[in-house]
Amino acid sequence: MAADSIYRITEIVGTSKKSWEDAAANAVKAASKTLRDLRVAEIVKLDMVVKDGKVSSYRARVALSFKYDPKK
Repeated sequence: MAADSIYRITEIVGTSKKSWEDAAANAVKAASKTLRDLRVAEIVKLDMVVKDGKVSSYRARVALSFKYDPKK
């Protein structure tokens, strides 16, 4: 039987000019470059940047959990 695991959670914000889905995917893609063993991504908040009465970009705040290894 495997030992119990501990996970750490961090929040980041992804952006996209196209959609919230792309914004969230961009957040996960960027985080995967520096965080190892990502497990779960949870959308915490969605918002938009508005300029001149039009949506200029979408933002997704994403909570990411990854395995915590105190030895590293």
